[in-house]
Amino acid sequence: MAITLPPEATKQIVASIKRYVAEHLEQEIGDLQAGLLLDFFLKEIGPTVYNTAVHDAQMYIQDRLSDMEGVCYEKEFNYWVDRLPRTRKP
Repeated sequence: MAITLPPEATKQIVASIKRYVAEHLEQEIGDLQAGLLLDFFLKEIGPTVYNTAVHDAQMYIQDRLSDMEGVCYEKEFNYWVDRLPRTRKP
């Protein structure tokens, strides 16, 4: 599955890459170079980040589902049990 970004997010990321390169590598790059870096990151690193996020989400949901019975269980036919007179033992 190819990772795609909305145009507005792409513009912000390109600007961020340009700023990062300027501040940390002391070089100026244009929109084309920053866009090419973004494409590389999305194709090379993006799948790992995506797969890790999907795995984390899956584990979170499985943890919640495994405890569903304990969290959501309600005793059945309990109306009369709560209303029975308590008998004393001699």
